[in-house]
Amino acid sequence: MLKPSLLIALVIGATLSLPAAAKMYKWVDDKGVTHYGETIPPEYANKDRVEMEKGRVTKKVEIMSREDYQAKKEADEKKREVDKVTRDKKLRDTTLINTYSNSGEVDLARKRSLQQVEARITSNQSQLKMATTSLVGLQQEAEKRAQAKQPVSESLQEELSQSQSHVARLQKNLDASLAEKATVEAKFDADKARYIELTGK
Repeated sequence: MLKPSLLIALVIGATLSLPAAAKMYKWVDDKGVTHYGETIPPEYANKDRVEMEKGRVTKKVEIMSREDYQAKKEADEKKREVDKVTRDKKLRDTTLINTYSNSGEVDLARKRSLQQVEARITSNQSQLKMATTSLVGLQQEAEKRAQAKQPVSESLQEELSQSQSHVARLQKNLDASLAEKATVEAKFDADKARYIELTGK
């Protein structure tokens, strides 16, 4: 008869020699048949599957189709855009309420901002007028030479080219300042309307 201590040792050894419960996978093939195994065939690696251990589900892996993935991506992007618009609107409303005490202060801020823009417009117009006058003078000189059948010198041609570029650049600056004025006016008009809507004053 085996001694108790020897019997316990044998039981422990047998227990340790048993393999641990292996992880199992469950998947469905193209024909709809459910399979179980310790490994997933390569052709089903990109399919939905369930990981099991000791007979219990430990993880579900769902593989989306390319169409589903693209649809989810577009939906997520749209949601982010909507969320951003909502956050921006809330921040704008908070800023308006914290910045102004009444709608009259919005008008004062509008006036101050427009004064700066209008000063640039006046400067742009003045510079453009002088540059245009200079360009017209050079053009008239070149025209006189042409009428007298005299060649237009290279220096005059270069002055004409530089003057034309200068006028074009100044006109671009003026257009930008005029556009900025329209933007400022629209911004403060919208701010005032929203402030009154939020506060009633």
